Amino acid sequence: MTTGQPGTGNTRPTSAGDSQVPPATPPTGATSAGSARAVATASAASTAGDRPDGDAGTDSPARGSGTRADAATDGGAKGTAGPTDGPAPDAARNGTATLDSADGTSAKDGAAAGNTAKRGDRVAASAAGDDSATGGDRASRATSDDSAKDGDTARGSDAKTGAAGNGRPARPTKGKKAKTDSPAKTETSVEADSPAKTETSAKTDSPAKTDSPAKTETSVEADGAAKPVTAERWEAFASAPEPAPSRLTRAARAVGRRLVHEWTLATLGALALAVLMTWPTLRYPRYTLPQDHWDPSLQAWQMAWSGHILLADPARLWQSNTFFPELWSFAFSDTLLGYAPAGMLGSGPEDAVLRYNIMFVLAHALATLGAYALARQLGAGRIGAAVAGVGYTYAPWLLAQAGHLHVLSNGGIPLALAMLARGHGWSLRHGYRPERRHDAWVYAGWLVAAWQISLGFGIGLPFAYFLAGAALIVAVLFGVRRLRSGRVLPFGRRLFVADVVGGVFFAGVGLLMALPYFQVTELHPYAERTIRDISIFSPPASGFVTAPAESRIWGGLHEGARAALPWHPEMTLLPGFVLYALAVGGLFFSVWRLRHRLLLLVGVLVTMAFAMGTRFFDGTFTYVPLFEHAPGWNALRTPGRLMLWVTLLLALLAAGAVTALTDRVRELAAQRIPSWPGPWLRMATLLPLLLVTLEGLNATPHPVVPTQPAAMRSAEGPLLVLPSDQSTDQHVMLWSTSGFPDVVNGGSGFTPRQLDDVRRVSQSFPDQMSVDYLRTLGVRTVVLLRGQVPGTPWEITIDAPVESLGITRQDVGDAVVYRL
Repeated sequence: MTTGQPGTGNTRPTSAGDSQVPPATPPTGATSAGSARAVATASAASTAGDRPDGDAGTDSPARGSGTRADAATDGGAKGTAGPTDGPAPDAARNGTATLDSADGTSAKDGAAAGNTAKRGDRVAASAAGDDSATGGDRASRATSDDSAKDGDTARGSDAKTGAAGNGRPARPTKGKKAKTDSPAKTETSVEADSPAKTETSAKTDSPAKTDSPAKTETSVEADGAAKPVTAERWEAFASAPEPAPSRLTRAARAVGRRLVHEWTLATLGALALAVLMTWPTLRYPRYTLPQDHWDPSLQAWQMAWSGHILLADPARLWQSNTFFPELWSFAFSDTLLGYAPAGMLGSGPEDAVLRYNIMFVLAHALATLGAYALARQLGAGRIGAAVAGVGYTYAPWLLAQAGHLHVLSNGGIPLALAMLARGHGWSLRHGYRPERRHDAWVYAGWLVAAWQISLGFGIGLPFAYFLAGAALIVAVLFGVRRLRSGRVLPFGRRLFVADVVGGVFFAGVGLLMALPYFQVTELHPYAERTIRDISIFSPPASGFVTAPAESRIWGGLHEGARAALPWHPEMTLLPGFVLYALAVGGLFFSVWRLRHRLLLLVGVLVTMAFAMGTRFFDGTFTYVPLFEHAPGWNALRTPGRLMLWVTLLLALLAAGAVTALTDRVRELAAQRIPSWPGPWLRMATLLPLLLVTLEGLNATPHPVVPTQPAAMRSAEGPLLVLPSDQSTDQHVMLWSTSGFPDVVNGGSGFTPRQLDDVRRVSQSFPDQMSVDYLRTLGVRTVVLLRGQVPGTPWEITIDAPVESLGITRQDVGDAVVYRL
């Protein structure tokens, strides 16, 4: 019988001394109980000196390294093990352990007294008799199962016989746990017709340590026929080892991991949602424009001009081809200069329209992704951040701004804030964590902020003031914390340098963008806004609950409320009733701290008061001081666009509430038994996201852009296109993208006086006075559009002879071209 020290992984047969095991000689027929019973006896020496080969089940680890002990007897079973220092286990001290077979056909030898180890050593027991193979297999399996349990005491396998109830299980042996460093290999052979013979070998590199699980091989010979029973025979049923992946496979797996990454999915989701929520913008992207074809035509020209001139002659950037012969004409309105790289692709009006529609969709995607990133950085969950992103981008009031790409291009604001917060190791939920600082994110945040302000000051100027105020508040808080605690919070020189360099770069870009506008103000002082201009566009409080006509959900229902507003395109400021409800819920149930919720609420109320312009106590305490004292603020004529900040703060409050809801649902789902309601509860957390998305559905019209006249493709500048007015001139600007000839026409936030004079004098064209005046300005070509002549003074003079004026006249398509 084999015994072992539990936990050591070394198989040590019990030393039997000179005890003899009688051979088992089964008769031909049924075996009698007296002649066929196989008895295995193991006796243990009482002292270490009586055990020259070592004890078979000691409580202390074996000594020595790399030893091998072998034992074989002629008439009995004798096993030896490595030297030990501890006392013999109880099973050895008690003298013998005998397993009997009731019917004499088999005597199962050695209940698998188990040495259990961390690596799962195996012990094989020898057996005698006709059924020795079966008994050996069972003992081996019992030993293997017991050895898989780390540190458990060895359990002997039951000695099962042909007649149930006659076998006695071996007494389990207790021992200490041991670590294994090197493999132990045990080989046992049993011959049925001869005395039991056991061969055991163990290799160790250090005391009682092996590196791999023990390997057991057993062969059985019964009645002279060799029947190999080995553990390796089951390897045929094992799965083939996985081949080492190739370089291409590893690359494909890396790409796959990237594709399922959160930010990859967020980006793709934002793009897909933008296409759906702005549909049918991309249905006919070369021929239609969202909402109307006036301001979008102007902005399509702006992108085309900036890309064209930066490649051709960057020094002429601010001296555009429109409003000839005015200077700094590119600064007559917001420029969308940050989209200049897109303007470098393609040429002509159709490409300009296509470019505009693509950037229109991408602007929505970037806003969604930026607000999502900000909410995630502040500590919101994925669903809560998605609610913030969708609520910020597709708020109903923004549907009225579908024709103002410079207003919709606001995604750089939350994205820059998210990067700056990440670089400074700060979040709303966890506060300041210095160990998470990273200056690279700070540089990226300032770079995105500079790009955002390059798109225009209508949205960028309040953002610049916000960043300046935030930097000041952070510096004050650090100073107060130092005075209170007497120690300086870790900030780091690298982070300080990143903030200084990034802030200087941001301020430099803003200053370079502002210089042309200062020049325009000097040349055209009448272009400056007044408090009266601000009052015209200041919305009342009812505007915060009124939706624009472009809202598919609320547009028709709020028709009466819109009629009561003086200028409803800039006064319908509903951010969404669902967003309102979620934000209110976020005041009471949120993952944000109470003081942060209150700060967000204060921010919402303050920005609402500023968005009302002069409607809030005549703006005495809000908009008017900024208008009079803040540099550049007097250029902002539409206070309602500050609703962008109200929407962002409401979205963050909503994100806190939805995150708290999803966390609670996750806890409830985990506590339920059975867990089947879990998926349904988690699906319920998507309801706020679904409602916010539905409230952002649009009914925005997409009119067809007027076709470029054939005369505009070959006309030489400087030229004047008649009729000329604010709306028509924006189409002329778009048509001028074919070669960018200098044109007198132009549309912007204000009308230069010289253009007013041109429109007034040219009412009598062609006559001598108008021809002389245009020649004085340098105009060489006049294009008169027949399709727009009805109802104008040119309806009579369009076919009048011009030979006496010294000019030529030619019909080109649906236009008449005069060459002065």
